Amino acid sequence: MLQPLRFPSVLRPLVRARLFARAAALMLLAACGPLPNDPYPIGERGQNILYSAFIERPKHLDPVQSFVEDEAVFLYQIVEPPLHYHYLKRPYALEPSVAARMPAVRYFDGGGRDLGEAPDPAKVARSVIEISIRPGVRYQPHPAFARDASGAPRYFSLTAADLADVHGPMDFAELDSRELTAGDFVYQIKRLAHPRLHSPILELMAEYLPGLKTLHAALAEEMKKNPDGWLDLDAFPLDGVDVLDSHTYRITLEGIYPQFLYWLSMPFFSPVPREVDRFFSQPGMAERNLTLDSWPVGTGPYMLVENNPNARMVLARNPNFRHEPYPCEGEAGDAEAGLLDDCGKTMPFIDKVVYSREREAIPHWNKFLQGYYDAAGISSDNFDQAVNMGGHGDVTLSDDMIARGISLLTSVSPSIFYLGFNMRDPLVGAAGADAAGRERARLLRQAISVALDVEEFISIFLNGRGVPAMQPIPPGIFGARKGEAGINPVVYAWRDGKPRRHGIDKAKRLLAEAGWPDGRDARTGEPLIIHLDSTAGGMGDKAIADWLAKQFRALGVQFVVRATDWNRFQDKILQGNAQLFFLGWNADYPDPENLLFLLYGPQAKTGGQGNNSVNYVNADYDRLFEQMKVMADGPERQAIIDRMAAILRHDAPWVFWYHPKAYSLQHGWMKNRKPGMIVRDTLKYQRIDVDAREAARTRWNQPVRWPLAAAALLLAAFIAPALRFWRRRERATARAADAPGKGGSA
Repeated sequence: MLQPLRFPSVLRPLVRARLFARAAALMLLAACGPLPNDPYPIGERGQNILYSAFIERPKHLDPVQSFVEDEAVFLYQIVEPPLHYHYLKRPYALEPSVAARMPAVRYFDGGGRDLGEAPDPAKVARSVIEISIRPGVRYQPHPAFARDASGAPRYFSLTAADLADVHGPMDFAELDSRELTAGDFVYQIKRLAHPRLHSPILELMAEYLPGLKTLHAALAEEMKKNPDGWLDLDAFPLDGVDVLDSHTYRITLEGIYPQFLYWLSMPFFSPVPREVDRFFSQPGMAERNLTLDSWPVGTGPYMLVENNPNARMVLARNPNFRHEPYPCEGEAGDAEAGLLDDCGKTMPFIDKVVYSREREAIPHWNKFLQGYYDAAGISSDNFDQAVNMGGHGDVTLSDDMIARGISLLTSVSPSIFYLGFNMRDPLVGAAGADAAGRERARLLRQAISVALDVEEFISIFLNGRGVPAMQPIPPGIFGARKGEAGINPVVYAWRDGKPRRHGIDKAKRLLAEAGWPDGRDARTGEPLIIHLDSTAGGMGDKAIADWLAKQFRALGVQFVVRATDWNRFQDKILQGNAQLFFLGWNADYPDPENLLFLLYGPQAKTGGQGNNSVNYVNADYDRLFEQMKVMADGPERQAIIDRMAAILRHDAPWVFWYHPKAYSLQHGWMKNRKPGMIVRDTLKYQRIDVDAREAARTRWNQPVRWPLAAAALLLAAFIAPALRFWRRRERATARAADAPGKGGSA
């Protein structure tokens, strides 16, 4: 019978000492090797890799379905629509991406007569947009393009056995590419109508491209005949969209829709090759997560090579990406910020981008401070550690951040938050009142606008992360004005080169003119009570409610919060039963139409379910809006926007609250990062000083050696008694062997 090997008891202390010594030696070797807390493989040390993080796993990476920010971070680096935004210019400026030039747009009346470049919108029956594509643009390497010796697609008849060891497109033995064609864009536009894909913009686009609805019906009928089969969209026509030649296609819209060019900068209108669609439609692909929704294919600077959304997403440089120069012009201050230092150099600069999933803010922040993430946002958990707030709401980096060479980037988001007055409310909107009653309500709204100190709100509740709004259009979008021309004169005066809020005295004077001197009805003496309708735990939470009550109290007005759940709140807004309420809007594209329509009469929420939640109606404003929305950017459009803003400031249907400000930190080795939410194809512009990063990581992550010293002392204390015990035993054994009768031969 086998017995386990056991050491003699006399040797056990020495054996344990030797094992301890070996463990200590291994610890010492580890301290002299890679950085002890480096979360990345040692082979990535010193590589031209950008490291970032993501929180939510992307749900859709198919360009026909993706429509959220968490997905855009990846998708915009892979696929290329015809147009994109200039990286540095503000206001945001559209320019060609894979388009050879800006699209030519022609307008025709019902008789087919060309109306010229600036037609009367009322006469436009159709708009014809012709898009030319750059020749020589090539797709990333992909198995869908691979062909055998006869020229047939190599991977279009795959079996389960062929897919056994395949986890992503890069696992196939042969990859190939081909040139981008106009037909690829048309194929993608047809995919908007695919019944299986449920594109979120189908209904909107069908208003201008009715052929999409016809195509949707035809595809649905075909699916009844072949429920699980692939639909070759090239076999189905789409009225209004035509391929003219290999590098030109044409889109014909009903009526006039100038904002359509902005849609041409979104992935919905990026190309999808027919063979890629065919490749991913094969049986067994979806079961292995091999779909276009997980593995987008494009002509962009990067391609997705690892997709593990629970842990890590990796983009690698597309070897087929064309030579594209870094921009040489931007806005004022870009040159001083070093954003033009790489003028004319070939992009992209970074070889690979590794995104690690971080579910909690603290580990993300700690890794950023250790240099393992190149940039990071600022959460409420680390705000005080990262920045210092000045007495006037100004923000500066903390000394610790400065010592690490970290810089702060700020940008104003293309969003607006506002406090809305329901114009159908008898008190603040004077619904149904005569001219005198409407005037009193207007003065009351102005008084409240002056009394509520937005700057203080931003300082207290947003850590300074906001810009007081003067009108609906945020900075960076055409129509916004800077300096004195941009202030709201009802609320501010321009003094010493800055907007200065009027004091409470003006608010009280306006309130008295409205018939409420000292907050009481001039005729009855009844107190003025203002109600804020809110959602529980939202803008009506206790801290903000107390602050608002204090502001109204200074005006002499009583303030009451009517909190409810979100569904009930929406019902009250829809039915016109609210009085005051907070809401916000994020621009879908950088055009003033997408913000000014929030106060357009026909968009009234009550009775029409539009986005004009305050039910504001002003005939002059509506007329100007209809004129402005179809105009091209320029001095004439700006003049109309200025008139619209003046009307809104006079009528005060909103308290213009704030435009949120995004804060971001980056290490000194990060170059060419410029914030701007609407510009999303940003990775190709960014650059890393790898040597500087490696030096900082080594400096900030030195191994802690005192535990090794303590271990060495402990080891010595442990070994010394064992050695003494062993030596005594050896000497005793030797004496016993030399004693008479204990040794010698028989």
